[in-house]
Amino acid sequence: MADDTLAHRAQNATSTEAMHLPPTAAPTNHGKTLAAWVTTYGVVISFTLAGLGVLFAIVWLFWVGMALVVATLIAGKALQAAGHGQGGDKTRARQARTGGH
Repeated sequence: MADDTLAHRAQNATSTEAMHLPPTAAPTNHGKTLAAWVTTYGVVISFTLAGLGVLFAIVWLFWVGMALVVATLIAGKALQAAGHGQGGDKTRARQARTGGH
């Protein structure tokens, strides 16, 4: 009788897994771009304002926070289109100046 428990299968591997590696190496900045930082901090601050509006029942503060979320997302996309995002021209130029990180 064969032992088909999970512990037995974990200790006695019968097959190997194929490795699926990406075709190229990932960029070295790991998302540390101007577009990413502006978007991240802007959304966090905007949602904090909206949350304070909900907490203290200040309706206009909630809507200001929501409008800032939309404005921040548009600004992040504009920065990405201008070359400040992952793989952008200005990001690559900054990496070349600073040694890649």
